[in-house]
Amino acid sequence: MARADGAGRATDATARALARAVTGAVEAVGGFAGGVYLRSPTPDLLLLATFAGLPLPLYRPWWRMHVNRPYPVAEAYRSGQAVHLPDAESAMSRFPQLMAGLPFPFGSLYEPVTAGPERFGVLLVLRPATPGVPVGAGDRRRLREAADRLALDLVELSAAGGPVVWEGDPLDVPGPGPGPRTGAEEARAAVDRLAQAVLSLDRQGRIGFVNATAERLLGTGAAALRGRLLWDALPWLGHPAYDDHFRAVFMAAKPVRFPARRGRHPPGEWLSVDLYPAPDGVTLTLTAGGAAAYAPAALADADPGTGADTAPGTGTGTGVGSPADRASALYRPVALAIALTEAVTARQVSSVVTDELLPAFGGRQLAIYLLDGRQLHLAWETGFPQGFLNRFDGVALDVRLPGVETLTTGRPMFFESMQHLAAAYPGIPLDADVGARAFLPLIASGRPVGSCILGFDAPRGFSPEERTVLTALAGLIAQALARARRYDSEAALAHGLQSALLPHRLPVRASVDTVGRYLPGSAGMDVGGDWYDVVETGSGRLALVIGDVQGHGVAAAATMGQLRSAVRAFALTGSTPEKVMSGTNRLLIDLDPGQFASCCYVVLDPASGAVQAVRAGHPQPLLRHPDGRTEVLDLAGGVVLGVDPEASYPVTELRLERGAVLALYTDGLVERPGVDIDVGVERLRLALASAEPVPLTETADRLVGRAGHSAERPDDIALLLASRTAGDVTQAPAVIRRT
Repeated sequence: MARADGAGRATDATARALARAVTGAVEAVGGFAGGVYLRSPTPDLLLLATFAGLPLPLYRPWWRMHVNRPYPVAEAYRSGQAVHLPDAESAMSRFPQLMAGLPFPFGSLYEPVTAGPERFGVLLVLRPATPGVPVGAGDRRRLREAADRLALDLVELSAAGGPVVWEGDPLDVPGPGPGPRTGAEEARAAVDRLAQAVLSLDRQGRIGFVNATAERLLGTGAAALRGRLLWDALPWLGHPAYDDHFRAVFMAAKPVRFPARRGRHPPGEWLSVDLYPAPDGVTLTLTAGGAAAYAPAALADADPGTGADTAPGTGTGTGVGSPADRASALYRPVALAIALTEAVTARQVSSVVTDELLPAFGGRQLAIYLLDGRQLHLAWETGFPQGFLNRFDGVALDVRLPGVETLTTGRPMFFESMQHLAAAYPGIPLDADVGARAFLPLIASGRPVGSCILGFDAPRGFSPEERTVLTALAGLIAQALARARRYDSEAALAHGLQSALLPHRLPVRASVDTVGRYLPGSAGMDVGGDWYDVVETGSGRLALVIGDVQGHGVAAAATMGQLRSAVRAFALTGSTPEKVMSGTNRLLIDLDPGQFASCCYVVLDPASGAVQAVRAGHPQPLLRHPDGRTEVLDLAGGVVLGVDPEASYPVTELRLERGAVLALYTDGLVERPGVDIDVGVERLRLALASAEPVPLTETADRLVGRAGHSAERPDDIALLLASRTAGDVTQAPAVIRRT
């Protein structure tokens, strides 16, 4: 296996390929930072392999990314399609959890790194926001080219020794700009920003210029500071309360000011920290002065070397109180609450807690027990030695264990060291000799749900603010778990139906491109009735199908699944389009679900471009000719399915030229309350006419983009595009003939 192992273990060829891809992509699209995620040996887990343009420690919460998480990196890898977020508004509408952790105005682009069926990872670029201006076709093309070049490099590496995967920490490569400079030019630039005690940082957070005032104030010579990472040279700036300030200045390019306690030398001294960003770096100024009234009280007793709120095991910290500290504390429940709204099952809730809660507090172990009758049963664990927690599974509520007593008393329990835990519960089995533990009761609306255990690898104190936040988060978790347990069966049914509604992938044909899109309605959480499909009929032809079942909910979803299966079955038998539609209509009437459905069924011969189409009460398709002229087709049609058992469905014949685009859609894309549907169809026609036809994925994104951002979209949206690959063969123009 040609394994890229990170942390200095990556091969030179791998490191060069990754660095070249990142710096090239950042420069190509005007970014300020970028990176590459690669597959890891752990299934469905991506690891950040390399990063440039931002201090790597500030990006640590996103070094690991599960492919099922609601983040753009995971979406790009999972779907195999690019994700382009030009500004914070577009990112918030599609990926609110990303903006909860990075609430700054920036743009981001994510391109999957693939070679045929092989998926290596994702190339990402962060760049300044362009509010209201979508990512241009040129930038999309350049990013795609950079990803393709990287894919070719990885294919060569894979061929030389096996699959390329990543292990360990990411490589920190210099960004596209200059590294830390120490000459007179950089000194002048730093002083020009603000003439005080000045340190100049590059885009990786490394110190370059240090003026004489800074040397005197810090008591350290410039030579000992130059080239070092800021947080290594001045560890008292590494307190978690300051992380958001640094993220803001590096990502949003806005000046930031905050008070910081510089540690114990001299005792009680506070400094005003000012950060002034520029494209080539950041100027940091320090000014001696008293702490502001809102300054973090906990920092007065903090250990500057560890950045912790309290010295390990003391429990004397008083928390954080500055606006940034309060915002940081507020982020934890907000981010967790956002994530929990998307969790349906108890397992999903537990996974969210693992992904959001543990990193926020630096935890390493998590266990969740759920109450069943008078016993606690282990529902989720991570980080504990294998099999260790089995002995506590099924314990009764009268057993003296901290995980039991925290639930029966309703009080959280915090142990700042394993020695404290052992002293409070003599003889209790311990999984480690060193660490700390927090036991939280999970109680929802006064009803006991279970208990949660957080584990830490090292002794640590729990400030009053941390205890308050953890207790509040436990309440959120309990509410989510209670909801998940009540609706687990409904959720399982809904997800089972949804997985059958839409194809997981469309057939890949050398001469035809097809792209499908589906968006659920935003007004409500019911499963919808829109669907699309592409079926290889066995005679070399492709059947393109789109349909819309009346209504929403499980009944509509069930009917949708039955209709999709029926259409697919008729198509695979080689039935004519008219027989496919008539047979499906009679089947729906025989099933008698009390619902009707519209449908459009198109059979395409990829070689000749010949098309046969039937329509059952469905909106007319659109056809974009190679010259950009776009028309609403006039297909003959019959009544909707499920109404008249004797209904007939006439066939319309036409020809699809090479380079033309056929668009099938449901009414959710063009219909709005109070607006004539013809107006919506005309808007869609104009959008298709102005869209670049290649690549087809970008055309689909543009057509559904505006509707996807609507906060009050009452109906589902399904879209299916098909285009014959352009070639040298000249075809006759599209001529419609009805039979």
